[in-house]
Amino acid sequence: MTEDLKPTYVEAGGFDRDMNYVPDRITRGARRPEHGPDEGELWPVEPGRYRLVAAKACPWANRSIIVRGLLGLEDVISLGTPGPTHDKRSWTFDLDPGGKDPVLGIERLQEAYFARFPDYPRGITVPAMVEVESGKLVTNDFPWITHDLFFEWREHHRPDAPDLWPADRREEMEEVMQRVFTEVNNGVYRCGFAGDQESYEAAYDRLFEALDWLEERLATRRYLMGETVTEADVRLFTTLVRFDAVYHGHFKCNRNKLTEMPNLWGYARDLYSIPEFGDTIDFDQIKAHYYVVHSDINPTGVVPKGPDESLWNTPHDRDRL
Repeated sequence: MTEDLKPTYVEAGGFDRDMNYVPDRITRGARRPEHGPDEGELWPVEPGRYRLVAAKACPWANRSIIVRGLLGLEDVISLGTPGPTHDKRSWTFDLDPGGKDPVLGIERLQEAYFARFPDYPRGITVPAMVEVESGKLVTNDFPWITHDLFFEWREHHRPDAPDLWPADRREEMEEVMQRVFTEVNNGVYRCGFAGDQESYEAAYDRLFEALDWLEERLATRRYLMGETVTEADVRLFTTLVRFDAVYHGHFKCNRNKLTEMPNLWGYARDLYSIPEFGDTIDFDQIKAHYYVVHSDINPTGVVPKGPDESLWNTPHDRDRL
């Protein structure tokens, strides 16, 4: 990777995530839903029309892969998986034969963005929904992608698909997910990308305050919202599964490891044992992404050998709850 193409992530002061995404949505009959952004174009639900591009290395993309599997949408929405490393320009399909996505025929996800927006000014992010025929980006708005996979694609779910958004718990779940996002999912990045000591320590304190809250919450319930898996669990899992391998050391989130928080560690292993969760995890790709791409944090590019992945397959006792 040439020097001028290396991305930079550490910001002066505290890290502030850019949450401006393409607000288009895929909905039943391309109708305007009651909830969600009012701007953006609407695209119709149509099996085979779209390809989900989602790198296994990325926690935000990992969510969409898990939800697609839980709902049984594999034959309805195809999946493209870029490799774990990229430069300033784009995620690339370097894991595919010839370095091209076998369905879209592109080397870089950037090509789908530029097909829709020739002067797209922001980062090329995953997950991204791409229209197969035109090769154009539809949306990269990751929270709404998984939301709409559940609510808008229901006619195509497998018969025993879980209720990821239970109506009787939705209000509380929204509050839990918001705290998980701001304090944990994004909290690890605030630690890792902090540009000064004060910002880092404030982010560190916020992160572990939230993890302590989750440790306590999971002492009396198997999953975040009770007895069944919901979207909230998907969102927390993708951070927890990366915690000891990446965030503890690389992002300096080192008060303790996940393995040292009994309830969170048991909970994470419980989810990992579900194929739609565990089968999406590739620790080699995860570590390569963070330790190679974040060259301003890890200039040597050396990727850690550990931790021991086999620990994820050790027994948990969460079924007692």
